[in-house]
Amino acid sequence: MSAKPGRLLQLDVLRGIAVLGILLVNIWGFAWGTISLCYGTLPAPPPVLDQLVIFGVAALAQFKFYPIFAFLFGAGFALQTRSLQRQLGSWEAAQAAYRRRLRWLLVFGLLHGFLIWSGDVLTSYAVAGMLILPLAAARLSRVRNRAWLVAGGFLLFMCLLIPVGQQGGAPDIARDLHSFAERYAIYTQGGAWAVARLRANDFLVSLLYAIVMLPHIIVLFLLGILSVRCGWLTQPQRHQRLWRRVRAVGLGVGLPFSLLAAGAIAWQVADPYQTVFDTALFEVGLFAGGPVLAAGYVAALMLASPFMLGWLGAWLAPVGRMALSNYLLQSLIGTWLLQGPGLGWGARLRPAEMLGLAVAIMAGQVILSRYWLRHFRQGPLEALWRRLARLA
Repeated sequence: MSAKPGRLLQLDVLRGIAVLGILLVNIWGFAWGTISLCYGTLPAPPPVLDQLVIFGVAALAQFKFYPIFAFLFGAGFALQTRSLQRQLGSWEAAQAAYRRRLRWLLVFGLLHGFLIWSGDVLTSYAVAGMLILPLAAARLSRVRNRAWLVAGGFLLFMCLLIPVGQQGGAPDIARDLHSFAERYAIYTQGGAWAVARLRANDFLVSLLYAIVMLPHIIVLFLLGILSVRCGWLTQPQRHQRLWRRVRAVGLGVGLPFSLLAAGAIAWQVADPYQTVFDTALFEVGLFAGGPVLAAGYVAALMLASPFMLGWLGAWLAPVGRMALSNYLLQSLIGTWLLQGPGLGWGARLRPAEMLGLAVAIMAGQVILSRYWLRHFRQGPLEALWRRLARLA
């Protein structure tokens, strides 16, 4: 399946990879919530297969696909505002039209977070988009300088937070584990009202966390804008040397950091009372390794052969063209299967089985997306989003 005229096949494939990869991490949050342990805890002695699954997901997926998703949002931001400017004849009209889209994206995000799953990212994407909208037509040097400034400030802030997030002693760990177990029980076995109250509380806490993470999202958006404005994404064949360097750094630097962080995470899941690794250092490893390895993933696709790109495009480009619909569909399916008001499978599935469920959902979305786009031009929520933005 080729890309729709006017669309870039690489971007659709990347978006499809990002949406499906996000599910590999989100599947755990549907059962445990978003302000609890990411992977729960394992019984003693911990099953080797479950430890390997958690290690693999943490190393290759956690904090890898959200950066790609945000990066591509920035790239789409640049492409869409440019297209709107051509259609409407002025930057002011294009800015107003895109601002309406962002407002409706904010509505979708708030509804998603309060009514379906507290781990929503659309809300923070909408806010970040509104903040950087004036930069869409700015000079390249200004966009680049803003990206460096925000990135530097965010890194400094995260370094200052390390002492605050350091792990407490055994009593603190025991108290936290008890709280996490209670939340897990409510999500996987509770009634609709109990889950709704906990979800609303978790979403409000997640919004506070999103404020802290907003600079990180803005940097990724700005990198996406730069990648389009400089032609890195739109004309990758002209930037092969750049992408080879990005791939080398992404795999050579990002992968070791991610493997170290994943090893520490798998150890903590098996023994929550261990004190060898501090939980704050897990975050540093993920923040350092995740986006860098994500850049390596992007570069690998940019350097893919025409045959490989065509094969991936046939299966994954439809998922990317329906990214919004597929992202929200994952939440609907995951919460229904794993939480108490639905089937409540989260109370009895082991980590290896959770991963299998995620893969099954992903396969279903690939098939559904291909079928849907044979009959319709775009995904259902994409069509609704565009229609609402035009009516506003």
